Amino acid sequence: MVPSLPNRDSVTTIRADGSRPFLHPADARGPFTRARRWSAYGLIAFYLSLPWINVGGHPAVFLDVAQRRFHLFGLTLAAQDLWLLFFVITGLGFSLFFVTALLGRIWCGWACPHTVFLDHVFRRIERLIEGDAVQRRALDAAPNTGGKISKRILKHTLYVLAAATITHLFLAYFVSLPEVWAMMHERPGAHWGAFVFMIAGTGALYFNFAWFREQLCIVICPYGRIQSALIDDHSLVIGYDTKRGEPRGKRAEALAATSRGDCVDCNRCVQVCPTGIDIRQGLQMECIGCTACIDACDDVMTRLHRPRGLIRYDSQKAFAGQRTRWWRPRTALYGVLLMVGAAVATWALTTVRPANLGVTRITGTPYVVSADFVRNQFLVRIVNKRSAPARFVVEVRGAPAGLVQSGFNAPFEIPALGEIVQPLVLQQARASYTGPFEFAVRVRDEAGAFSIERTMDFLGPEARLLREEEAEKRE
Repeated sequence: MVPSLPNRDSVTTIRADGSRPFLHPADARGPFTRARRWSAYGLIAFYLSLPWINVGGHPAVFLDVAQRRFHLFGLTLAAQDLWLLFFVITGLGFSLFFVTALLGRIWCGWACPHTVFLDHVFRRIERLIEGDAVQRRALDAAPNTGGKISKRILKHTLYVLAAATITHLFLAYFVSLPEVWAMMHERPGAHWGAFVFMIAGTGALYFNFAWFREQLCIVICPYGRIQSALIDDHSLVIGYDTKRGEPRGKRAEALAATSRGDCVDCNRCVQVCPTGIDIRQGLQMECIGCTACIDACDDVMTRLHRPRGLIRYDSQKAFAGQRTRWWRPRTALYGVLLMVGAAVATWALTTVRPANLGVTRITGTPYVVSADFVRNQFLVRIVNKRSAPARFVVEVRGAPAGLVQSGFNAPFEIPALGEIVQPLVLQQARASYTGPFEFAVRVRDEAGAFSIERTMDFLGPEARLLREEEAEKRE
């Protein structure tokens, strides 16, 4: 079936009958393509090397869910610290807003993991085995011969291996590489949860990169729709210079008529587009900013001895012959939000301590009154987030004189990344008890380098009631 020409009424990857034509974008060559390729290889190396890089005794990124420890480039967070991620994620979100308002969808085309792995791993495998776009389309239309079947088997085998490799290394973010290696040498039933995750992850990646492909960007990813609210006519986008290119025509027609524009309607920009759009129809949701059309058009212009840049990075204002304003209310607002988010995220991360303290009242009766004492019972949980054993001291501060402490009476040691949960019993003699009061449980390391406090209430009856009770007993 002859592919339909792109239009703005529907996405190119859906035919009128609802079926989906499988896209085979041609390869582009040029400075943007080379820059994206080297950038992608660097990002792939970064993505896949984080579990291998050791920072502070742990992988650079190690989300140890089982032990509720999260190691991020030398910073260790416990489960109680996860609230800090809200500020980090908020700061990243404002960063994306700010960059999009200035540079359009540069994230999608240059740094999104989906684009990086699809264009620079899976499509490279496809091209290596089945040839360029023309050869791939011809192979799709050819009958199922032994050669075609063997190529397809080899291609999909390599797809599965690539997907499995990515999934195993992604799993290492959560269980560490040595643990993944150990799991691979044991039967699946010994680690059935990880095994199911690996099978499901490999299957999902294989389905996405082998078949779903650009549909993830067009159908599922919300960023293409959000960008319309983030950018304006001054944002840097990939566009077509209509004034210079129109009216378009074939080269022979252009040579015969001096009024013709520079576009020779070769459709090379359409052939290289990974989402199948025609950039000459204007900015579209499906455009991921991959720059393939820029290199393809510049190559054609060079061959025709015409100026490059008919398709280029520029703002809609610049294409209309007006000046681009980089600093405007939109970018100012996003910039301010970015700085506020970065400041709050930095402050939040500075509040992280090498230990965590939790104090809760033991369930049951909130206090006990005996013949001699009023007693409160608490459960103290201390987490050592350091990669080495540490000694701690627990102190009760701000309490009235005569308070007797049971538990945590001497310095104690917690192993590396370990925790201790013990009761803390506080008793106040009835003779010196004057009613409920507030106190603080303080935990510090033995060297006094840091301390953490939690304020609690010592509960009990009103002192007047105790005195009345004692008077009744004497009578």
